[in-house]
Amino acid sequence: MGMYKVTVYTGNRVFAGTTSYISIQFHGLKKESKKKKLESESFLSFYEGSVWTFNKQCKEGLGKLIFITLHLKEFESFDNNWFCDKISVKTPEGDEILFPCYRWLACDEKIVLRPAKALLVLQDTNKLTLRERRMQLKNRQHALRWRVYDECMPHIINFDSPYALPAELQFSSTKEMEAWYTEKKQLADMQLKGLAQSRRFWQNMEELDALLYEIENKTLEYVREHWDKDEFFGYQFLNGINPMMIKRCSKLPGNFPVTEEMVKGLLGKSTLALEIKKGNVFLCDYKMLDGLIGKAVRNKQLFFLTAPLVLLHLNHENKMLPIAIQLRQKVGPENPIFLPTDSEDDWLLAKIFVRAAEFTVHELDFHLLRTHLLAEVFTMATLRNLPSLHPLYKLLIPHTHWTLQINIMARNLLISERGFFAKYAGIGVLALGRFLRRASESLTYSSLCLPDNISERGLEDVPNYYYRDDGMELWNIIYKYVEGVLQHYYRSDAVVQEDTELQSWISEIFSKGFLGIEETGIPDSFQTVADLIKFVTMVIFTVSAQHAAVSNGQFEYGGWMPNYPTALRMPPPKQKGQTTMATILETIPSMSTTVNGMAVLKLLSTKSTDHYRLGYFPEELFDEKVPCKHIEDFQKNLKKLSEQIEERNETLEPPYTYLNPKNVDNSVAI
Repeated sequence: MGMYKVTVYTGNRVFAGTTSYISIQFHGLKKESKKKKLESESFLSFYEGSVWTFNKQCKEGLGKLIFITLHLKEFESFDNNWFCDKISVKTPEGDEILFPCYRWLACDEKIVLRPAKALLVLQDTNKLTLRERRMQLKNRQHALRWRVYDECMPHIINFDSPYALPAELQFSSTKEMEAWYTEKKQLADMQLKGLAQSRRFWQNMEELDALLYEIENKTLEYVREHWDKDEFFGYQFLNGINPMMIKRCSKLPGNFPVTEEMVKGLLGKSTLALEIKKGNVFLCDYKMLDGLIGKAVRNKQLFFLTAPLVLLHLNHENKMLPIAIQLRQKVGPENPIFLPTDSEDDWLLAKIFVRAAEFTVHELDFHLLRTHLLAEVFTMATLRNLPSLHPLYKLLIPHTHWTLQINIMARNLLISERGFFAKYAGIGVLALGRFLRRASESLTYSSLCLPDNISERGLEDVPNYYYRDDGMELWNIIYKYVEGVLQHYYRSDAVVQEDTELQSWISEIFSKGFLGIEETGIPDSFQTVADLIKFVTMVIFTVSAQHAAVSNGQFEYGGWMPNYPTALRMPPPKQKGQTTMATILETIPSMSTTVNGMAVLKLLSTKSTDHYRLGYFPEELFDEKVPCKHIEDFQKNLKKLSEQIEERNETLEPPYTYLNPKNVDNSVAI
């Protein structure tokens, strides 16, 4: 005989409370109790955010608690669900056991909760608990199934609507309403609603100034004032919203015949050959766009795509400056190489075409594919292969929140046949599919691991590369955190090799995310603890820091349209000396395309009210001292880095804020 003290925590989500009857059943190593109703003073006791404690007596000793079962039964005709955060049980022996839940219960449903102490499958030897463990995975695999989006691309979840997701994987109703409201609200907020359907074209740049009249943002204002300057054009390849294209040039591509005569005077007293040898020349090559045709309607070309090559020089003042631009990949008399010494309008239009190519490559490859779609793969594999008791599940689940829903919404609202890209982006739907296939084929493990990626691009010592500096600090902080937690559970390489759930997890990522292609370098199994730590670090970095780096600044750098045009209405010039300001105005997007592009970029840069910054874990999943200490150290290290970045940014204009841990979310949630 003994008394069990049960404390019940109802979640803070909207409508988390319930009037339904809640019952609990204890399962011990020796016996299980009868189902016992949790009766409180009022049928309204389990309200949103409430905490209630109950005493339940069992006539017989149950032994060590191995799990509890919760039952929900409707009260009279009221059929309302309940979101349970956690249950705490103090046993007759004096042990306090935490049972994490963090999910919805429907009426007439029962769920099994295990203690918070993490267990690998080879440690979970009780037949009853092992059966529950396997049943949880079986149910998840039945509920969350893969779908082939494209044979050459990462697979996706088999749902077309976010409402088809299990309730705990959906945004709170507040978040859902906010997302829809914000999407429709952006144009009104910016007082641009009247231009959303306008077919007019811009008559001068001063008209564009009026778009930002009511918007207060120092970085956006800086972009507006400096967008046409070569120094800022080069700076963006290092610290703009796509710091992933630039690489050191050890040899000029054969299809980019820049000569010494062309750049004479742009390199001081040096030569191009000598500057390449010194490592001061850099290349951005948009060849992935080569051969793709922009949007057309009824055989009429509306928008035009180019696949530029850009050559940059790091001068003696450590400024990254463009020295040559070629707008097409194929060499020929109708594909001139534009230079800073050309007419001002020629050079400006060439840079605008580069920035339009940047929009397509950044949004579809480095943002959508390499963060959103990979995050979906990691989320699906985690939910389908790791039970809630698994230490890697506990480590990763905060980094999966809202990802499935936001990706379903993105496919519906942005890249569907009636989405934003179909209406307002130069690439159109048909070329979009071809581009994503090409981008997927370029995915490699090393390109997703920041230290390897920086090394491959030869950028270890480039000055003023704040993305690299802050990113490497974050990578190392995440690595240390992951290492500390995982080494607590995986004491040897043999334990890694014997963890069947872990091996299923990485195997599914390899087959569904990277299509079983060995050349990607993605492992299909883990053999060592070190390999596991590196891979998990990459996963967390990708969905948190990398997503922040390529997402947070979309409106700041793209809100001034000429710096980030979503589409261009004229083909690139075939000859020099014919461009005027009138040509530029004929080329940039119409009013409608401009303001709708601004609205989407504003939406994609706006955080929701329920986002969680990196290192903040509202769900109490671990209760052991070692992982809890590593979480605490993780948070301290993030805070320290944040302070260092803020101190540095006091002297930077514009400041680089996107990898300040305060501005990095745990997961891909916007």
